[in-house]
Amino acid sequence: MRRMHFEAVELPLARPFAIARGIRTAVTVVRVTLEEQGFIGLGECTPTPHYNESAESVTAQLSALQAQVEAGLSREALQSLLPAGSARNALDCALWRLEAALSKQSLWQLLDLSAPPSVITAETLSLDSVENMANAAADAVSRGAILLKIKLDREAILEKVAAIRQAAPKATLIIDANEAWSGIDLGSLFDALTHYNIAMIEQPLPAGNDGDLQRFPHVIPVCADESCHQRGDIAGLRNRYEMINIKLDKCGGLTEALAMVTEAQQQELRVMVGCMLGSSLAMEAALPVTLTAEHVDLDGPIWLAADSSPFLSYHNGQIWL
Repeated sequence: MRRMHFEAVELPLARPFAIARGIRTAVTVVRVTLEEQGFIGLGECTPTPHYNESAESVTAQLSALQAQVEAGLSREALQSLLPAGSARNALDCALWRLEAALSKQSLWQLLDLSAPPSVITAETLSLDSVENMANAAADAVSRGAILLKIKLDREAILEKVAAIRQAAPKATLIIDANEAWSGIDLGSLFDALTHYNIAMIEQPLPAGNDGDLQRFPHVIPVCADESCHQRGDIAGLRNRYEMINIKLDKCGGLTEALAMVTEAQQQELRVMVGCMLGSSLAMEAALPVTLTAEHVDLDGPIWLAADSSPFLSYHNGQIWL
């Protein structure tokens, strides 16, 4: 007999986290625990208000499926019972881990994959003043950061990037505009940003209103985040983007994430793997996707006042496995 438990947990942040859409000082996650034959499978998701999710909506979705889950619902059947999103992610990842535990394997072994010794991950620079973002960049590289992800809105774009590049001359820089650059001459802006050796720009325009990306050559690759949730979105992105950002909370779990990797490769789009704010429990589930990712952004735990098991090791800009 399988048993299922789920709960919402508030995780305070160590410092405020700001993007173009607002500032957070804490994050609420939902955790799922499955128990069967004495073995445990865990999953964690971060409900996202931008996608009309809340802890209440996610727990309601899980509650509606509890009887089927406890009766032995499979991962394959789950994919059609819940839509892409946080609830399916938490349950999908819990089922993966339960399957691994029941077979006395690691998740890597279950997937027939070899875990790398470490994975380079971005360290995110929260949206702030020019001076504060430059100071944050200097602090990050002093601790060994290799890849910096710059959160920007419409204000002082070039000034912030210039200051960060000066503070971190050797770091790889990627930019995340979180859909904030509508009405800006993107061709000219991209040309100006090439001076700072930017590796990639993520979601400059709102999802559904990103047609302007077709109107100029991309001297810097552009990555779809809010415009890409699941594998069915990918084929329609080729004329606007060079890369997609796969997040388990958007796509609905590791099962769909792995399918998205295959579809992206078929569509000749490069892959990034990202995350919402969350603990190591959520980040670890996404690690298999990093094997095919050009950029990895799984730094959620370093923003928390306190992390949760399995306590991934973050050091010198990498996750050590």
